[in-house]
Amino acid sequence: MTDYDADGYLDPTKPRALEGITVVDFSRVLAGPTCTRMLADAGARVIKIERPGVGDDTRQMGPFGDDGSSEYYRLANVGKESIAVDLKDPDDMELVRSMIKHADVVVENFRPGVMAGLGLAPDDLVAQHPRLIVCSISGFGQYGPMRQEPAYDTVVQALSGIMDGTGWPDGLPTRVGTSIADIAGGIMGYSGVVTALVARERTGRGTTVDIAMLDSTFVLMQQCLMDVLGRRVRPTRLGNRHPFMYPFDTFECSDRPIAIAVGNDHLFEILCNALGLTHLPADALFAANVDRCANHVELKTAMEEVLRTDTCESWHGRLVDAGVPVGMVLNIEDTCKLDQITARDMIKNVGGFDVPGTPLKFGTWDSVGTTIPSPDLDDCGEKLRREFAPRGDA
Repeated sequence: MTDYDADGYLDPTKPRALEGITVVDFSRVLAGPTCTRMLADAGARVIKIERPGVGDDTRQMGPFGDDGSSEYYRLANVGKESIAVDLKDPDDMELVRSMIKHADVVVENFRPGVMAGLGLAPDDLVAQHPRLIVCSISGFGQYGPMRQEPAYDTVVQALSGIMDGTGWPDGLPTRVGTSIADIAGGIMGYSGVVTALVARERTGRGTTVDIAMLDSTFVLMQQCLMDVLGRRVRPTRLGNRHPFMYPFDTFECSDRPIAIAVGNDHLFEILCNALGLTHLPADALFAANVDRCANHVELKTAMEEVLRTDTCESWHGRLVDAGVPVGMVLNIEDTCKLDQITARDMIKNVGGFDVPGTPLKFGTWDSVGTTIPSPDLDDCGEKLRREFAPRGDA
């Protein structure tokens, strides 16, 4: 295996992949700002349009840092410039139109129809500016019978099937422990924008991009969809157990759980040797994956009898050395301290505050991501008004 040089990926002197791309960002809260934060990390210039005096809703949402500013806002908006604009004011709207004229990308996550009501319908903007890419991120997309229904992450989690698929068989449907629908929508938005930019290089044509949080979360449900679409059966919650492979689960050690993921017979034999259960691969109950799935209760019992004799950390070291896919079940505070997270610059200090790094690592381009702090409200307002002042040809 090649030992890649981290400096090759984390060299801030390299150019950034999206340098020269300008984004006008009307989005707020989390789905849209996730998309535009990723664009900023890749080198795009992101101009965030905010409401005068109030700004993005998350500026008023906790948790709050020692300086009173919102961590919610900070994590999703590093790398951006803020301008406070009254979208009902004709002069401000003229300024906005001038910004759009000079932009490559517009991102918005209003409810469908709001941009049209402002005179900024996505289709019209692309017609006026044929190279423009307009990405709309909403709960249910720009068409379909639910398009006008309001949506937050928990609502989409409930509707998408991910909530019903999460938790224990005898428990209640459970929200995933992060705003997965918002984040999935933002990642899909980024993917759509970058795809459209590549297509524009080839064709010279811009486009609208329609991203629904429901669509984005629905497609994450691959294993449950295998049951519904392929086997025509109704899936049920399984806890931490994989539906089609075993042992692929969490198991109790003497102090806390450990995750073990064995996907084939060869790995099962390695695992059994490491646990001292060398007789199990020859047992008809566990000989093949289909047998292990059918008899998972018996197998888990046998494994935990051994695993409970030592600590999670001790077993983790031994199983890693043996070549078994394994992981300790960590609180995110402990994950932040992993050497692997540090080595890949997945926590970086921007403006005196720690924020997540970018997971996109490029060989040719800078992968450090933005080093610009999240903006104070209207921090670049005066500068942007001078730069984009309408000159009679907007």
